[in-house]
Amino acid sequence: MRKKLRLGIMGGTFDPIHYGHLVTAEEALVQFNLDKVIFMPTGSPVRKTHRLVTHAEHRYLMTVIATASNPDFEVSRMEVDRPGPTYTVDTMLALRDQHGPAAELYFITGADAVWDILSWKDSERLRDVCTFIAATRPGYDLSRFEQDAMAEKLDVEFMEVPALAISSTGIRERFEQRRPVRYLLSESVAAYIRKNGLYGGATR
Repeated sequence: MRKKLRLGIMGGTFDPIHYGHLVTAEEALVQFNLDKVIFMPTGSPVRKTHRLVTHAEHRYLMTVIATASNPDFEVSRMEVDRPGPTYTVDTMLALRDQHGPAAELYFITGADAVWDILSWKDSERLRDVCTFIAATRPGYDLSRFEQDAMAEKLDVEFMEVPALAISSTGIRERFEQRRPVRYLLSESVAAYIRKNGLYGGATR
């Protein structure tokens, strides 16, 4: 009997993608026995209206560069190529149609973002389609989150990831301020950023 396909979906703006994203994806792959992790750069993110987001094609290419050496990682253009605002429920339903009802879908996100899910478009339907993997920093207090998850009947698995202190916001600020970014993201992605003049500054 063929085992069920288990897919991790890691959505995000990836502006830029960094080691925190990659470590989180690898940890989810191993902890939850996933067949692969699909990185899903957003096209036109609905919830990032407070700042100008780098063009989707740049973010997609940076994600391809960062994940190229790992055969268990894949990058999808699904949201990049979709016109209009990006909604997670549309993506997950499309993946369900693509891989069939037997496939198990795991949406990987940060623990702080889990409760935003309740306000997402068609959140009830989204919860029926996938299980959520919530990545946390070591020492993160999970007691309230676990209780609330049970109360909301939200299917969430929690996962501790040491590298979550790294953030895309912090990396953009370092480029703008010409501060070092080495060991925060891959050298190949840093080179792409410099070559294309992203984030307003050069750095080492």
